[in-house]
Amino acid sequence: MYHKLRLCSNNGGFEAIPDPPHPLDLPAARERLRADGIAVVDARVLLIATLPPEVTISRAGRLLFKTRDPNEADRAFERLRGLLDLPPVEGADGSAPAG
Repeated sequence: MYHKLRLCSNNGGFEAIPDPPHPLDLPAARERLRADGIAVVDARVLLIATLPPEVTISRAGRLLFKTRDPNEADRAFERLRGLLDLPPVEGADGSAPAG
């Protein structure tokens, strides 16, 4: 599961962190995103996808949404979740938060 989206320490965006880690096959993720018409920069160790907002996707499954709008970050997370088969955010499906 992903922890609830939270504001980054520099207040420049929101992040989603999987717990336990959810390693991603970045080449496969890149192809899925491109197939859906999303522009992607492949920096080998991470992907930068333009949804809106711009999202950095790490090999470990960490997502950084470059927006201060929590609703925009939530929408982008749900879109990525569907495209990349990511686990849900804790509590989003009615389950108790992990902890």
